[in-house]
Amino acid sequence: MSNETPVHAADAAPPATEKVPSAASRKLADEIARRRTFAIISHPDAGKTTLTEKLLLFGGAIQLAGQVKAKKDGRATRSDWMAIEKARGISVATSVMTFEYGGAVFNLLDTPGHEDFSDDTYRTLTAVDSAIMVIDAARGIETRTRKLFEICRLRDIPIVTFINKLDREAREPLDLLDEIEKTLALETAPMVWPIGQGRDFRGTYDLYQPRVRRLDESFDGIPVSGPDDPLIAGLMEPDAHQRWREEIDLVANACGKFDLDQFRHGALTPVYFGSALKNFGVRDVLDALKTYAPPPRTQQAATRDIEASEPAMTGIIFKIQANMDPNHRDRIAFMRVCSGKLARGMKAKHVRSGKTMALSAPQFFFAQDRSIAEEAYAGDVVGIPNRGTLRIGDALTEGEDITFLGIPSFAPEILRRIRLEDAIKAKKLKDAIREMAEEGVVQVFNPIDGTQPVVGVIGALQLDVLADRLVHEYGLKTDFDPAPCDAVRWIRAKDPAKLKAFVEANRSSVATDMDGDYVYLPASVFTLNYNAGRNPDVEFLEIKT
Repeated sequence: MSNETPVHAADAAPPATEKVPSAASRKLADEIARRRTFAIISHPDAGKTTLTEKLLLFGGAIQLAGQVKAKKDGRATRSDWMAIEKARGISVATSVMTFEYGGAVFNLLDTPGHEDFSDDTYRTLTAVDSAIMVIDAARGIETRTRKLFEICRLRDIPIVTFINKLDREAREPLDLLDEIEKTLALETAPMVWPIGQGRDFRGTYDLYQPRVRRLDESFDGIPVSGPDDPLIAGLMEPDAHQRWREEIDLVANACGKFDLDQFRHGALTPVYFGSALKNFGVRDVLDALKTYAPPPRTQQAATRDIEASEPAMTGIIFKIQANMDPNHRDRIAFMRVCSGKLARGMKAKHVRSGKTMALSAPQFFFAQDRSIAEEAYAGDVVGIPNRGTLRIGDALTEGEDITFLGIPSFAPEILRRIRLEDAIKAKKLKDAIREMAEEGVVQVFNPIDGTQPVVGVIGALQLDVLADRLVHEYGLKTDFDPAPCDAVRWIRAKDPAKLKAFVEANRSSVATDMDGDYVYLPASVFTLNYNAGRNPDVEFLEIKT
C-alpha cells in the first residue's frame, strides 16, 4: 500500500484567534475525523447486497451473513427489508447501517440498484463522502454502473473499485482496467493483482506490500520476496505462472500508481479484486475506506459553505421512510449531520417552517433495526421520528437560516391515476399517497381544476412498489389508470404576470406539486414543445432545484 497518510480536515491548524483548542473542540475534531460515510454503486446482480453483508460482518455488526433470498429464519439483519425486496431479492429503498471497524465509524448507505429508483439513489449520493463501485468480473462496466458513476463524478466523490466474482469465469484483469479508464475516463491504480481466475483463482498478490493472500486462508496473508517468490509459482501451472509474471511486469510499468490527492478529487480509483460471496478481498476494501477515504466533507449551502468542523450542529434531510416497523406505523426522517455535534434532547430549528423541534429520540440504524443515538457527529446519519413535519431537503440547525443545495426533483416519466377498489377508503388513500410523496416514493400533482390527482414515477417498478406498499402497509387494494397527460414540467417565469397568464390559459393542464409550485401536464410532448415555443417568457423545467 501507499505510505501516504490521509490528511483530515479536522487535523488542520486552528484559526489564529483560537490559541489552545478546548478539550471539547479536540474531541469534536477527533470524532469527525473518524467518520466515513459511503455508498455502494453497481449494476443489478454485480454482488452489491452480498458485499454489503460481508462488510457488515467484518465490522462486527452481524454474526452471520445471510443469502439474499435466504429463508425467513432470522439469521441475519438484512439491508433488503421491504416485503417486495425480500420476495424479489432486490434493493428498492435506501437502507442506512452504522458500524465501527478499526477505530473508524462507518455509515453505509445501501442504495437501490434498479434504474427505476434513480431519484432515490441520486438523493442518497448527495449524503455520502465516498463510494465503492462494484464491477462483475465477467461483465465489466454495465449501463447502471456508468450512470451512477456519472452522478458521483458531478460531486467529485472518491471511488474505491471492487472487481467481484473472480472465483467464476471472468475477463482478463488488464481488459477490465482498460475498460474502466476508457469508458469512465477514470485513472486506475491496481492495489492487488489476482492469482488465477475462475476455478483456478487462488488469491491475490499485494502490489504495495509484497504478500500473498490465499483464498480461504488468513487475511494477513504470507509475506513474499516479490513476484518471483517460489510460493506464487507453486500456486499455478508453469504456463499460467509465466503469463501471470508477464502481467505483473506490465502492471508495474504501465498501470497507474495510487495517489491520495488524485483519489480524493475523484480522478483516480484504487482497484481491488476478490469474491464477496467467498468473503475474499472484502477486508481490503474496508481497510482502503478507513485509510484513504475522506472524513466528512464541506457541504454547499445557498449563502455559504458549511465546514464539518464547525461547532454548531447542522443537518440535511435526504430521505423519509414510513412504516419501517409496521407494528408502530412509524415515520423516520434520515438526516446527514453536516457539521458539529448532535446530542439527544437538543433543540433544533426547522429552517423551512421557522419552528423549533426537540430531537428527543434520534436513532442509529442497522437496516430496519435501530438504537437510540445519544450523540452523533458530522458525517453520521441519524433517523428522526416525526409525523410529517420534515421533508426531503429540509435543514435543521442550532438557529442559523441555512438552505442546503444539491437535492433536486426529477420530472417523472410514467404518469398514472390511482383507482381504489373500495371507494369508502378514499380518505385513507389520500393520506397514504401524501405520506409516500413526502418520502419520495412517488410525486403527486393536484390539478388546479379540481380533478383527480396524478401520480408520477421514474420507472415501472416504482408502480409495483407503490401498489405493494399500499396493500401491505395501508390495507388498500388499488389499480392504475392512464393519466390524461404525457409529460411533466415545472413552470416558472421572471415576470409573475406572465406565469399567471399561462396558468389561466391552460387551467386544465396545470397542477401544483407538494410544495405548491406550478406544474404543466401537457397531453403530449408535441403539445409541450408547441406551448414552450409560444411562451418564451415561461421556463419549462425537467429538474426542480
